Parts: sequence; structure tokens; C-alpha cells
Amino acid sequence: MGEIPERDELIPLVEEQLEVGKREVERGRVVVRKRVEAREELAEAVLHRDELSVERVPLGVPVDAPPPVREEGDVLIVPVLEEQLVVQTRLILKEELRITRHRRAETFREPVRLRAERAEVVREPGRDPADGTT
Repeated sequence: MGEIPERDELIPLVEEQLEVGKREVERGRVVVRKRVEAREELAEAVLHRDELSVERVPLGVPVDAPPPVREEGDVLIVPVLEEQLVVQTRLILKEELRITRHRRAETFREPVRLRAERAEVVREPGRDPADGTT
């Protein structure tokens, strides 16, 4: 008997491959509109104003040393001195300034313009390039 020659047989193999890709699809758009609104408001504040009155009180009293500035209640007393020539020099308390503070409160009102921004967001549908619809 003779030998049988060996034959190589080819068996085709199948392989599947996966390829993943992506594409942009517009699903919608957003439009933002900004507008400025102005409104009038009344600004109000309490303001204080100090007013001073000066009362001159003549004294003509001799003193040995200048008296200090002092306060009596709401009155600030400022001594005013003068030298007079006599046989000798001496200090004469000529007058005092009596300064009184009067406080008034008044309401301040002034219209002012205030602005505020408002944003409006509108969603618009997109288009799908695959089927050409909007």
C-alpha cells in the first residue's frame, strides 16, 4: 500500500470587529436675551445738622491765671482774656463765649433711579443632520 499524501486544508476563520464613532447632533439651542429695567425708588435718610449759637457775656473780672475752657451741660465756655495796663499788668476776664449746640433732625428724600438686569432664556429646537429635520 502506498502512502496517502497529506494535504493542508485551509479553514477560513471569521472575526468580528467593533468600530465605535461619534458625531455631533444638535438637539437644541438656547438664546439668552438680556434687558435692563429701570425703576424709581425714593431714597430716605435722617440727617442731623448741628447749629451753634454764640452768646457773649461781658465779665470784666481780674484773674491771676487764664481760666480753662470748660463745659457746663451742653454749653462750651471759652474764656476771652485781655491785658490792661494799670500800675501793673493783670489779667482781666473780659468775656466768655457760651456756645450752645442745637441739633435738628430732618428727613432727606430724593428720587433715585435703580437698574436691574433680567435674563430671558428661550430654548429653540435643534436639527438632526441625519434626517434633515429641524
